[in-house]
Amino acid sequence: MKLKNMSLHQEDQQSLVSIIIPTYNRLEYLKQAIASAIKQTYQNIEIIVSDNCSPENPQALVASFGDSRIKFWRHQQNVGMLANQQHGFKMARGKYVASLHDDDIWNEDFLAKLVPILEANSELIIAFCDQYIIDANGIINHVGTEENTRGYKRDKLAKGIHQPFYKIGLIDKSIPTAAACIIRNNFLDWDSIPLEVGGMWDLYLTYLCCVSGCGAYYYPERLTRYRAHEQTDTMLSGSRNVQAKIRKAKSEIFCYQVFMEDTRLQQFKTYFQQKWLEANTTLGIGLLRSEQIAAARPYFWQVLNKQKFNARTIAALTLSFTPQFLASKLMKISKY
Repeated sequence: MKLKNMSLHQEDQQSLVSIIIPTYNRLEYLKQAIASAIKQTYQNIEIIVSDNCSPENPQALVASFGDSRIKFWRHQQNVGMLANQQHGFKMARGKYVASLHDDDIWNEDFLAKLVPILEANSELIIAFCDQYIIDANGIINHVGTEENTRGYKRDKLAKGIHQPFYKIGLIDKSIPTAAACIIRNNFLDWDSIPLEVGGMWDLYLTYLCCVSGCGAYYYPERLTRYRAHEQTDTMLSGSRNVQAKIRKAKSEIFCYQVFMEDTRLQQFKTYFQQKWLEANTTLGIGLLRSEQIAAARPYFWQVLNKQKFNARTIAALTLSFTPQFLASKLMKISKY
């Protein structure tokens, strides 16, 4: 009996973790995401579901779990992805916060394995892990998972503390900030994330963590499942969805401009400038695709002023002077 009371006392002492689940019109996926949060073996949690005015109100679904740890908020109008995400962060009361998108899933021991790492070291601002890639039906894509791990260089990343972690966070982009990490809450001002960062909010949040002066901890086990499907912003921002392409490019331009100007990141300025130039060309191409030719050209000229022999930009600029019917045909068969 004494041991049982001791165990209960230890559970009472657990720090509160706020799980932020922004959602929009994905009831079946949302159900799975909430279930994975509730099933965490680390139990001192609050689950904040922030709905971005979905056509199909998820309130009844959320209520069906009958869990007092869930808090539900529904915006009266669509406020955009970033504002919805930020609202959840601002509602958080926990010592730690973690983002769980409505189409992703956590393993039951995700929090149990990462929270103690932060608890044991007050100099850490973030702890993160590797992740599985799953398809629309929740089936693990083993090839995609390995490619994801290698692509973000987590296969070569040492377990443990990294400080500083500018290269890991902003160059290699090893930290899955939106899906597989826990952040110390009181170090960040959520209002300091500008709306201009848009869909790149996770990279900007990584930036804020990087410049905090604190460290990051990498736990190499795959403890989360990131769902890759047709409606993710990453999928939409290719040539199939011009407006998504334009939105992503504008977000990248803003972020890389901030990074270039930060004196703490001067050793990486050349890299950020290259990414900024690429984003300008991508934005120009997006505008070309939407037949905004006059608006597109200044972005191409801006790139060529800094990088005179950029083949991608020269080709896109040339297309802008090509008769519209021919340009449209050429762009359909190009990689742009």
